[in-house]
Amino acid sequence: MTTPSTFAKKYRPWALVTGASSGIGAEFVRQLASEGLNVVLAARRGDLLKEVSQEVERRYGISTKCVIVDLSEDDAVEKLDQQLRNIDIGLVISNAGTGHPGHFLEQDHREQLERFRLNSLSHFNIARIFCDRFAKRGGGGLLFGGAMGADHGIPFAATDAGAKALVQSLGESLHLELKRKNIQVMTLVVPPTNTAIITKFGLDPADMPMKPMSAEQCVSEALRHFKQGRSLSLPGALNRFLSSIIPTKLMRVMMGKMIEQTLAKNAKRAARAAASSSMLLGSPGE
Repeated sequence: MTTPSTFAKKYRPWALVTGASSGIGAEFVRQLASEGLNVVLAARRGDLLKEVSQEVERRYGISTKCVIVDLSEDDAVEKLDQQLRNIDIGLVISNAGTGHPGHFLEQDHREQLERFRLNSLSHFNIARIFCDRFAKRGGGGLLFGGAMGADHGIPFAATDAGAKALVQSLGESLHLELKRKNIQVMTLVVPPTNTAIITKFGLDPADMPMKPMSAEQCVSEALRHFKQGRSLSLPGALNRFLSSIIPTKLMRVMMGKMIEQTLAKNAKRAARAAASSSMLLGSPGE
């Protein structure tokens, strides 16, 4: 059984990680478990949650609880809170989120609203409910998952960037406001990271100007910055350097161009696949 670290003793006995089924969320589960914290894992995919929970229980000897929840639903956070009423949570990693690049006016509005609830309102509701808990228990910690470039705007990812920009502003505001209540709040500005979201965006890591870092490095640096009491964490020395020297307008143009080119490539690939399928399914008389 893992001996609780000083960090774990501050926030124990339980941490909550949303979006815990894969990628950065699953890596947060592993690294918090290695510190000796028990972990509640929350996400939509119960089979993957179970795999991660069994892995960390076996490896670190901590306790876990899995909660299947879709945080894009209006009352999801309230349902999550009800299921955890009897669990003393001292740390929340509000990591759930997704992205779907595309032309703003061409995307389905209902799907845009679902992503906005997941990427923004779920974090807001988690902050309201769990920071109230922390205030009553005398302290706690909240780490938001943001996105690199979101606060400046990302063309062809406007819905998701706008949602994450709200999260970053909320995190920066609460960092100072809640410090007097012994609540540490930080936003992780997630840089390009080697997770499924890269594939979902249709990006090829080999062609990206900034190579994705590992989820392990991203989470390790984020937790180090959280322990240091920072309000914001941007993992990766190169990411921090480029962020400091590249003008905001240029960064926005660069990111927009990269995504637009990727969308065009994906559209051509889909058109070729459709044409090929049509030929294979052609009538015997042709």
